[in-house]
Amino acid sequence: MIKIGIIGCGKIAQVRHIPEYVNNPNVKIVAYFDRNIDRAQALADVYGGKVYASYEAMLLAEGDDAVDAVSVCAANLVHAEITLKALGANKHVLCEKPMAMTLEACEAMVAMSQRVGKKLVIGHNQRLAKAHIKAKALIESGLIGDIVSFKTNFAHSGPENWSINPGATTWFFDKKAAGLGAMADLGIHKTDLIHFLTGQKIIKTTAFVGTINKRGPDGRLIGVDDNAICIYQLENGAIGTMNVSWTCYGDEDNSTIIYGTKGVMKLYTDPKYAIIVENLSHEKILYEIDKIQTNENQTSSGVIDLFVAAVSADDGDGFNNLSGEAALASMRVIFASVESAASGCSVDVKHVASDLNQRGGAK
Repeated sequence: MIKIGIIGCGKIAQVRHIPEYVNNPNVKIVAYFDRNIDRAQALADVYGGKVYASYEAMLLAEGDDAVDAVSVCAANLVHAEITLKALGANKHVLCEKPMAMTLEACEAMVAMSQRVGKKLVIGHNQRLAKAHIKAKALIESGLIGDIVSFKTNFAHSGPENWSINPGATTWFFDKKAAGLGAMADLGIHKTDLIHFLTGQKIIKTTAFVGTINKRGPDGRLIGVDDNAICIYQLENGAIGTMNVSWTCYGDEDNSTIIYGTKGVMKLYTDPKYAIIVENLSHEKILYEIDKIQTNENQTSSGVIDLFVAAVSADDGDGFNNLSGEAALASMRVIFASVESAASGCSVDVKHVASDLNQRGGAK
């Protein structure tokens, strides 16, 4: 039985991590930490376990109270700090996205994971959506030929309608806590999905990352981006767009379209058919597979089960799919896009192997 600690007891912990752990027979939640101790205690009262005054105290617990692994569900800006301390305490870590707020911190997290031999999983759940898994296989089979272009969108009305503290005071709007806005919240998902679906790296980005509409309690524009629009170039020369937004005041859009030399593949553009393939003969192939998760319709993400399997044993491709190393490649694109937006220029994404050996990170 794997003993789990929850660090950060907000909305994502309450609607995804904790329920999915509860439904997994191989784990037991034994510890909680949140800056709001009453919130942590309320969860402990329902699910059992001990509440700690600090996450450091949780990591240092021994004997029956010791945790084997933790879910890091705290604010973005402390992801790296908590993850590094948890790995340093020989705990496996499932960290929510975005991985961290600097490239150096992301690399340090991967290095520490390798150094101590503990698993680091990042919650990029879009890789586990059934239609995305099927689409990747269809693309690899050559169904739509070589990829020429793509567009991927993720847009909803904003985290103030979903977070544990709803409204304009949500921590998502606070640059000190969040670091980045829609780009880190939604853009990392769709950037990572393009890597997953195409099997190629994004090598260049031209980006707008800015604030258009969202305002805080003082009526001023929030300190983080509420929209990001990026033009990405893949290794094979294909060009596509990634558009993410917190200012979609209608139905949530979480769709992707891949344009190939033999056809077009549409993912989650239709309420019934998760995949629609259109070919040169104007034929349509319809796949009724599943429906994409939304904030209002949370279903099992698969992330927790993958993490538990990874902690239990090295499950190869399953773990590698959401590993820190895989996430690092996508975070490089995020940081390059932020640089592009600030400079007004296209930026090459440097997909170089991290100098982990020089840092003592390799096993």
